[in-house]
This record gives sequence, structure tokens and C-alpha cells, in this order.
Amino acid sequence: MNAPDPSPALLARLRGLAHVALDMDGTIYKGGTLFACTRPFLAQMRGLGIGCTFLTNNPSKSTDDYVAHFRKLGVEATREQLLNTTQATIACLRRRFPAVRRIFALGTPSMLAEFSAAGFALTADDPDEVPDAVVVGFDLTLTYARACRAAWWIQQGKPYLATNPDRVCPTDQPTVLVDCGSICAMLEKATGRAPDIVLGKPDPEMLTGILERQHLQPAQIAMVGDRIYTDIEMARRAGALGVLVLTGEATAQDAALAQPPPDLVVPSLAEFGALLAAARAG
Repeated sequence: MNAPDPSPALLARLRGLAHVALDMDGTIYKGGTLFACTRPFLAQMRGLGIGCTFLTNNPSKSTDDYVAHFRKLGVEATREQLLNTTQATIACLRRRFPAVRRIFALGTPSMLAEFSAAGFALTADDPDEVPDAVVVGFDLTLTYARACRAAWWIQQGKPYLATNPDRVCPTDQPTVLVDCGSICAMLEKATGRAPDIVLGKPDPEMLTGILERQHLQPAQIAMVGDRIYTDIEMARRAGALGVLVLTGEATAQDAALAQPPPDLVVPSLAEFGALLAAARAG
């Protein structure tokens, strides 16, 4: 599949872009393999003066973990360029639940460390350590006892936030990585209560946060990713340009059937970069 010939309206939108938000797995790499087009695309963006932020729904790694992962793949990225759903959840707690100081959280040590660094106290699996809120993430270290304790506090009516809606995490290994959405489904069966707030794509929180930090309008940012129901839906909700790449989950057939359709469908970042360069030149 070749990149489509853009309409005058699409060319105008491409010409006005100042920032690109990039999904990670399926868009710039797959597992531990960087796509051949990624480094040239990022260099092209620097040459065009277009900023880049990397987004992921996966809260199991900290920002520093992702910086190290990128470096291992041969991509230099700063902490400021990386945004995961732990950061989005922290921002949401501060804005919507300013009185929350103590949380009971299901998450990896890396995720919990980010909450601690942000000033939140993490309560233990103890009925006498009463939290102000419950946070559930993609917890690869989940134990039965902690799941039961989370269910107890949820049942007591504590504010309840989920870091992301994903049911499974993509992997090239012979297993199913049960993600935050599935953990929350289990807790809902046990308590009769769904999360009050679910962060992560397709919620527009992360994109609107980028717009605020970069002092941009929605028309000046593109969300690029490989999933229609998360990446492209988030772009639509935020008023950003939704660019679907076919290097991950979605196929060309998925794109053709999508309603509403993505603003732009390209085989990879290489074709998107070429379209951006052509729009700037023309």
C-alpha cells in the first residue's frame, strides 16, 4: 500500500503541524526491534522543526525505564518527550482529587516509584492503612492478596482510577499478557463497581496535556499510532489529526471499515514523513 495523494484540505493540515505524538509499540518499534524507518523519520522531524512526544498506555515501566529502553534501541529521547499513563493518572489525581494523599495501588515497582516520587504515600495490604483512593495499573507483579485488598477498598467507595483500558498487552512471546482492563474487569465482577475514571488512550487527557505544555492548538498536533480504537479515537476526541500506520495491529481492511475513518492512513512512518516534507515544500 502506498501513501494516498493528500487532498488540499489535508495538505493544509499537514502544513500547519508543529508537533507529532507517537505511539510506541507497533508504531516506532515492535517489541525489542526498532523499525528501519524510525530513526530517519525522527531526524526528518528535527529538520522540519516539528516536535515529537512518545506516548504509551503501558504504565509498567517508569519514564527512566523508557529512556533506557529507547537508548538500547538506538533512539535518544529525553524524559520530557516520554509520556505514559502513570503520569496521566498523577496529573488527574492532582487536578480532580486534590485532597488525595494516600493511595492503594496495583502496579509494578517502577509504577509505584513514580507515584512515590510525585509525593503520594502508598498504603500496604493492611485493613488499618486506609487509603484516600485506589489506583489499578498493568501489574505484572499482581498477587491474589493485593487484588483482594484493592477489591475491599473499592467496595468501601474509595475513588477508583485505572491507568489504562487495555485488556491485553501486545507481545511476541507465547503467552497472554493480562493488562489493566482485564484486572479491572475481575475487580468489577467481585465488587459490582467499574473504575470512576479510566486514563490512557482513547481518553484525550495525554494529548491535551501535550497541547498545554507546548502551547499548541489541536490543529497543530498529529496523533500517530497503529490502533484505531485507541490512538485514532483519542485523536478524534482531542480534535487532533489522526494518522494510522499499518506497522502494528490495524490492517488496511480495518482502516477501510473504520467509522469514522482515520484522517490519514500510511504504510509506515516513512510515508508520513514524506507527506509532511512535501506539504512543507509545497
